[in-house]
Amino acid sequence: VQLQASGGGLVQPGGSLRLSCAASGSIFSINDMGWYRQAPGKQRELVARITSGGRTNYADSVKGRFTISRDNAKNTVYLQMNSLKPEDTAVYYCNADGRVEYGIFVSWGQGTLVTVSS
Repeated sequence: VQLQASGGGLVQPGGSLRLSCAASGSIFSINDMGWYRQAPGKQRELVARITSGGRTNYADSVKGRFTISRDNAKNTVYLQMNSLKPEDTAVYYCNADGRVEYGIFVSWGQGTLVTVSS
């Protein structure tokens, strides 16, 4: 299963960006989908996750500013990022797990860079 992320870029503090990540392949079902990020010199951390039923959880640092959503028909997860701060600068990775015809999968996207700077 391949994940293709898009939507990163350069934005000023206080601005917004929307990330998308589409899963493709011989997918039987997808359980959780999520976004993680890794800033230079830091470990990868959870940003937000969403279950197949729509339950969400967020890192404390993004609560109230970021919103995760998904379109199950398109096997796509989104991350709407508002009120961006310089400390949100990182490479953002999408993640998904679920079932394929003959087993399970856990996949990561290639990463998309978000830079928040004036």
